[in-house]
Amino acid sequence: MDEPLSRYLVKNLAIKDRVIQNRIILAPMAGLGHIALRHLISEFGGFGLLFTGMCNAKAIPNENPKTSSVFKWRKEELGYLVCQIFGSDPESMAAAAVRIEQEGFFGVDLNFGCSVAAICKKGCGAALLKNPDLSSRIVKSVRNAVSIPVFVKFRTGWKNDPLFVADMAGRFEEAGADALTFHPRVAPDRRTRPPQWDMIRIVQEAVAIPVFGNGNLFEEKDGIQMFRQTSCQGLSIGRMAVARPWLFAQWANKFMPGNDIYYKTALRFSEILSDHFDDLFSVRLFKKYAPYFCANFKFGHQFLKKLVCAETMTDIRNNLISIFESNPETLPRPNINLFL
Repeated sequence: MDEPLSRYLVKNLAIKDRVIQNRIILAPMAGLGHIALRHLISEFGGFGLLFTGMCNAKAIPNENPKTSSVFKWRKEELGYLVCQIFGSDPESMAAAAVRIEQEGFFGVDLNFGCSVAAICKKGCGAALLKNPDLSSRIVKSVRNAVSIPVFVKFRTGWKNDPLFVADMAGRFEEAGADALTFHPRVAPDRRTRPPQWDMIRIVQEAVAIPVFGNGNLFEEKDGIQMFRQTSCQGLSIGRMAVARPWLFAQWANKFMPGNDIYYKTALRFSEILSDHFDDLFSVRLFKKYAPYFCANFKFGHQFLKKLVCAETMTDIRNNLISIFESNPETLPRPNINLFL
C-alpha cells in the first residue's frame, strides 16, 4: 500500500445542505445497527455517519423510543445519525420520515436493499427494485415530506444488468435522493459470490450525488482499491464494523489498536448492552454480535460455541475471560464463514 486510506477518507462531503467531515459511514443493517453497537463505535470515533437498524415505517409515527429496541437513540448521536426505514407505500414512508425529522436525526435512509425473504414477501426492501415506478414514488414522497437529507440503499437488483443499475440510480436522484449507498450484489445472492465493484462505478457515473460503496471492505487496501476502481465518494462499512468497531478510527484517524483491543472491546460492549437493555435482550444481542467478533480468531468457531451457550451477561463476561486466558491467535482478514 503506497498511500494511507485516510487520504481518501478525511475530506468534507456535502450531502444536500449538510456537510460530513469524513467519508466512511456505518452501513444500514438489520438487527445489528442498534443503539448499543452505535454507542460502542462512537467511543472510538472516526466515522462520518451512523445508521440505525431497520425500522418499520408503519410503526414509526406512534413508536415509543423508551420501549422500542430499534427506534431508539442517544440524544448526543442525533447530529450524525440517519434513521433507516423500510416499507412498501409512499404514504407510510413519508409519515415515518416526518417523525424522524421532528426527532432531530441527520437524515432518513430508505431501504431498497434487504433481500431477506420475510421483508421481500411484504413487497419491501429489494422487492421494490422489481417495481421501479413505485420505488421512485416512495423517494419522491419522502423528499416532499421532509427537508433533511434522504439516503437510498439499494443493490444490483434481481439480475446482473448494468443498464438497470444506472437507470435506478438516475431515478432515485431525480426523485430527490441526496446520497446513495450501493451494494453490488443481486438480491438472491446472500454473499455467496464476491461483490461486483464495477457496478459501483456505473452507479457513480450515472448520478451527481454522492455514492457510498459497500461490499467486502476488510482491510485498508480494499478501501483504497474501491476508491480507485469505482470513483465512489465514500465507503459504507457493514459486517467489519461489527467485527471491529474501532475500524473507522483505525482507517480515518490512524488509531493503533493494542493487543488487548478484542478483549477490551467485547467486554465494553457487554457493559453498554446492559446499560441500554435488560439482561435477557442483552444476551440475545450479544449472541448476534458474537459470530462477527469470533471471525477475528483462528479458532473462532470454538469461541463462538462457548459464547452462544451463555444464559446471562455474567456468563458472557466469564466466558470472555476464559477465552482470552489462552491469548488466542487473531487473523488479519476475518473468517467470512462466520459472517452471517
